Amino acid sequence: MRKIRIIEHISLDGVIQGPGGPEEDPANGFNHGGWAFPHHDEAGGAAIDAAQGTGFDLLLGRKTYDIFGSYWPKHRGPMADSLNGARKFVATHHPDSLDWGPVESLGPDLAAGVRKVKQAGGPDLIVWGSSTLTPLLIAEGLADEVVLLVFPVLIGRGKRIFSDVVQPAELKLASSKATPSGVVISTYRPAGPMRTGSFSETPA
Repeated sequence: MRKIRIIEHISLDGVIQGPGGPEEDPANGFNHGGWAFPHHDEAGGAAIDAAQGTGFDLLLGRKTYDIFGSYWPKHRGPMADSLNGARKFVATHHPDSLDWGPVESLGPDLAAGVRKVKQAGGPDLIVWGSSTLTPLLIAEGLADEVVLLVFPVLIGRGKRIFSDVVQPAELKLASSKATPSGVVISTYRPAGPMRTGSFSETPA
């Protein structure tokens, strides 16, 4: 069974909307697009390449698919070639309008569609952005790794990666590093149900 790896640009207060540019995702009046760009550096780019790897498939929400589909086919290079050549599995209500291929719809039941794709075998599945799909993957326990690129910015409002549908759980920190520009890149893996306790308890 292949793994699902979520990669997110995220602010200190949890916003993932529009990191790449002002026109990327202005939904709901969001006017802070492009907040990741000033902090991009060579170390961050290398970390993204390492997290994404090569020979992957993409698992995307429709909004992210449309953003990527309007940008990457116009570009060339290792990143563009990998994304353009990857098979895309997309959460969408309009599968007949998918034109950036190779591409398949996940179907009307997203959780079932993702499980089917995951169990089918093949290269790892990479998830970028997708503020609707990502919380579902976490809530359903389908994500094997979460790579957070945490940027030193506070935005205040916008789409977020986590939501109230997520069940309490713990994650294990697999690796972490900071770039010269202040971006902290951390990789987490599921570690079971969340534990609780009290600092007032007498140590054993």
